[in-house]
Amino acid sequence: MVDPVTGTRSEMQTIWTRALIGVQPRWGRDFDDLSNEWRRLFAEVLGTFLLVLAAAGGPAVSAYGHGAVSRVAFVSAPGLMVMAVILSIGLISGAHLNGAVTLAFALRHEFPWRRVPGYLMAQVVGSVLACLLLWALVGRVGLLGATEPGRGVSDLQAMVMEAALTFGLVTVILGTASGAQNVGPLSALAVGGYVALAGLWSSPISGASMNPGRSLGPDLVMGDFSHFWVYLVGPVLGALLAVGAAHALRGRGGDAVAERAAQGTLNTPSRGGVAKSPGSGSRE
Repeated sequence: MVDPVTGTRSEMQTIWTRALIGVQPRWGRDFDDLSNEWRRLFAEVLGTFLLVLAAAGGPAVSAYGHGAVSRVAFVSAPGLMVMAVILSIGLISGAHLNGAVTLAFALRHEFPWRRVPGYLMAQVVGSVLACLLLWALVGRVGLLGATEPGRGVSDLQAMVMEAALTFGLVTVILGTASGAQNVGPLSALAVGGYVALAGLWSSPISGASMNPGRSLGPDLVMGDFSHFWVYLVGPVLGALLAVGAAHALRGRGGDAVAERAAQGTLNTPSRGGVAKSPGSGSRE
């Protein structure tokens, strides 16, 4: 209950709340405020929706318009969307948009495990909503932008490519988020640029997904999971390798700057009462 005199929670209530939700003390205050948790989750739904709308929408609209959207345009669009989303909602949720990124931040001790299931669910919801909108607009043409190995490429080859691409993506994200190399809003340029460049040269091999949620959305709506394991195993493996590389380069994670980048700054006011800008956050 709220103290009627001070208008604040009692110390005993705070202790009980933290005990019930089982979180570490440094993250306890985040979970005390459920409104902030819902803001984070909504930000992930919205950000992933916009990302998948661009990533899956490009191929789908191109098929609908008989090639009206060029390959260069639809493989670059996700990178540009990532930049916009990081800059717009990074302060709220960290703008992960990608389960591989969420996993990497958690393994680096920069994101609480308790928050991981909600983020993963939010990302899938955003992806599915984007694909449902595309279905309503253009039908099931172009497999709704589903990712699959290119012509003559085996599932194993595509999985290895996805692992390599995700390794690079997560390495860039963890690097720009770290306290030692914090680049602030420029992280949006680094991460979005990587996504666009990776798509330009590697999409004929695997589709350059680097994101299980982005691939799951079209598969769920189309009801075809024949290649989904490629886009689950590859990105997860790449994220694990990137976490290992980050440990070798910068040691154990968990610095305050990286935590703000991974979690947003809803509960981190600056001296002037305005939330501090995150170092990085997110991604395809």
